[in-house]
Amino acid sequence: MKSISSTKLIIAVSVFLILFYNFSFFSNVTEIYPVSVKNSGFLLSLAFFSGSITIILFSLACNRYTIKPALIAVLALSAATGYFMDAYNVVINEDMIDNIVRTDLGEAMDLLSFRYVLYMLLLGIIPSIIIYKIKIDFHRPAKELFSRLKLIAASLAIVATAIFLFSNFYASFFREHKLLRYYMNPTAYIFSTGKYVSRAFASPPGELAHIAQDAVIQEDGDHRELVILVIGETARADRFSLNGYERETNPLLKKKNAISFTNVWSCGTSTAYSVPCIFSGDDHGNFDKTIAGHTENVLDVLRNLGANVLWLDNNSDSKGVALRIPYESYKTPEKNPVCDIECRDVGMLANLQTYIDSHPKGDIFIVLHQMGNHGPAYYKRYPEEFEAFKPTCKTNELEDCTIDEINNAYDNAILYTDYFLAKTIDLLDHNKYAFEASMIYVSDHGESLGENGIYLHGLPYIFAPEAQIHVPMIIWLGDSYTNDVINLDGLKQRTGEHLTHDNIFHTILGMLEVRTVAYNTTMDLIKHHAH
Repeated sequence: MKSISSTKLIIAVSVFLILFYNFSFFSNVTEIYPVSVKNSGFLLSLAFFSGSITIILFSLACNRYTIKPALIAVLALSAATGYFMDAYNVVINEDMIDNIVRTDLGEAMDLLSFRYVLYMLLLGIIPSIIIYKIKIDFHRPAKELFSRLKLIAASLAIVATAIFLFSNFYASFFREHKLLRYYMNPTAYIFSTGKYVSRAFASPPGELAHIAQDAVIQEDGDHRELVILVIGETARADRFSLNGYERETNPLLKKKNAISFTNVWSCGTSTAYSVPCIFSGDDHGNFDKTIAGHTENVLDVLRNLGANVLWLDNNSDSKGVALRIPYESYKTPEKNPVCDIECRDVGMLANLQTYIDSHPKGDIFIVLHQMGNHGPAYYKRYPEEFEAFKPTCKTNELEDCTIDEINNAYDNAILYTDYFLAKTIDLLDHNKYAFEASMIYVSDHGESLGENGIYLHGLPYIFAPEAQIHVPMIIWLGDSYTNDVINLDGLKQRTGEHLTHDNIFHTILGMLEVRTVAYNTTMDLIKHHAH
């Protein structure tokens, strides 16, 4: 095989990346700046601009010893990134990288497909083999450095020229259409990875920061508290018939006198961000995931007060929330008695009555973390008997299904969540004489189902469509919550108020009758409506 200089190889790989790995980038760009005589110069300059940025990054990172590993790694990662952006129109930002790192094997397998393998083969493996076998000619160190500096200077000149010639276009590109930058492959995910790594290895703030140290429990009645918080997965508010959806996706909850709040908005667009935010004492505007990882949350407050706190998980994990309380995974048949092609959410209820009976003293707070509607393999998220809406998408390659098939599979999974929540309420109702029993259900985030060509979730919050951040929230209160204790009619009349995940922290404290300066009664959905 003929040899090539390092600078020519860097240029060749950068051009290759722009030509074959950026379909999503240019397709999204041309939706904003359609191909026309007016826009043609800017669109061409954008190819040179993004290619030059890639060349600069490679020039800085590649030397005699790192050039092949670096280029091979970027080609492989860019092939995977290109697939997910092309197939689902998602972006690989910092939160998405966190999700990838925390994804378990089962979730990863749901994402594999023939098209993914094809991408990895044609855009990842074959080019990597060529890079591995190619002979690279290196100059003497001084000459190699000078050659690299000339390449960087030329690339910077191209970037500057592009911006100068099309300054009006670039002004709107950077200021008004920031989302487009997240589709640039590989530069976007390289920068996002850098941000993620810098946060991950940032110096921790030392000891665990405590919150609500003044907290006390003020028992207002004779009953102990039994509260179950269900964290849903990838459920959309507009797919719940309790919220007006034309399909009957909540037939059982409708009979349970469950109160559905129709105007609830999530902290984030990913599980890794939203779940810690739900339990944090900081509101969405002040929430920092890194700080939250070194700070107590509402579960710690309850544990410190002597409540019996338990986290059961049929998802990947608690995203760091349950590190200091009892935690049990129900992802395998060894623990979960209700498994077929995968273990079902309802299996988390199997041993709960035993747990309740084994704790004769103190309040009980239980978190159930669902698998719910985790995509893209929605058809796996429910048993066959819940396939009420047909035909369904029977693959994780959503681009191969019609929108109706995707919606049918997704709605069937919502129907199964309805069953799971109804069973949870039955368990609580069984304990209504011994406890003040209640349930809160809220989803961590929503999901795009092909609207405007976007699938799944994880877009930056500021750009996220309503489908990814408008979530369902349901509260069920046992018989002990009579109108003498809570103004139920007033509560039901306010179900359309604008609410967020921020309300959950304060509502939990209120339900467990915890008093602390960290508690805001106006944010408590229940006590705020007490007489």
